[in-house]
Order: sequence, then C-alpha cells, then structure tokens
Amino acid sequence: MLRDRLAREGIPHLFVREPGGTELGEALRPVILRGAEMNPRSELLLYLAARAALVEEKILPALAAGTLVVADRFYLSSLVYQGYGRGLSLSEVTPIIEFATQNLKPDLTLVMDVPPRTSRERSQRKGPDRIESADESFHERVRAGYLELAAADAAIELVDATPGVRAIHRAVLSILGRRWPETFASASG
Repeated sequence: MLRDRLAREGIPHLFVREPGGTELGEALRPVILRGAEMNPRSELLLYLAARAALVEEKILPALAAGTLVVADRFYLSSLVYQGYGRGLSLSEVTPIIEFATQNLKPDLTLVMDVPPRTSRERSQRKGPDRIESADESFHERVRAGYLELAAADAAIELVDATPGVRAIHRAVLSILGRRWPETFASASG
C-alpha cells in the first residue's frame, strides 16, 4: 500500500527486503531463513553479509540519486534479534553492523508492534521460517529490545500493528506526514 501511495504521489522510491535484493542476498536468504540451526554469531554475520551487499549495490546508489529507500528491516533488526533475542553483546554487535552498513542509519524506523503471540499466529498462516519458529521467550526478548530502543531514540516510532492492514497503513502515513510534511502533505489516506 505504501509503494502504491508513493507511486501516486510521484515520489521516487526503492523497496528492498532483507535478506535479499542482491544476488548474494538472495543466495543467502534460504540458508538464513530455512536452513539448519546455527549459532548466533554465524546468523548475525550471514545477515550482515547480505546487508553489506544490499547497502553497496542498491541502497547507496538510490540515496545518491535522491530516491527514498524503504527496507522491511535494517540496522535495528540485527540489534534486537541477534542482540536481545540471541543474547549477543550489543557492544560487540553494534560495530559489526556499522561496518556492514558503512555507518548508514535510517532517518526513521517504524516498528510494527504486536504481542509475540499475535505475531506467531500470523506467521503460522504463511508457514514460519527459522526465526519465526523460535520459542516465545525469544520473541519476548526481541519485542522488549524494540520497545527499549524505541523509548531511547526519536528516530524509532512504534506502530500498533494489531488492527487491520488499512489501519496500520493510515498510522504509517500519519507518521510520515508528521515527519516530512513537505513530502507527505496529504498523507492521511
């Protein structure tokens, strides 16, 4: 819905997914999401290898061209999933993320917040991947990490993702309109 809205508004944009979006990222995607269990450090490094390629090949060129980039996950997801969720030290994880992203950080991160139980129920419908299949305590730690980091950083906004898709879309447009009124002047729907 956001992609359609940006197209209607004539806003140059690029949507990217992680892991994926490049030849390397797409090759790593099944290993990361559907492969065998792996230790947290290996998991982090695989995600970051895919992200490094995405930043270099897609995101930096798009930004240089003045294109809005929307990613389904990025910097923050590694902090919470591999840091809070898997228990890796944030002081160790952060510099590796910064290296992989060339210190690129989003201007805004929207966290689609739902209770872990709701998230698990939704993922069951589409067939959960290796990360989504982790136990509930993992997902509780991940959510706690998102909430903690959002409370400390104005560039992170929580979106209540428990209502329907249209309500979530309206909330996203409202945040974008508040953040960038000149770009999203009519972002009410």
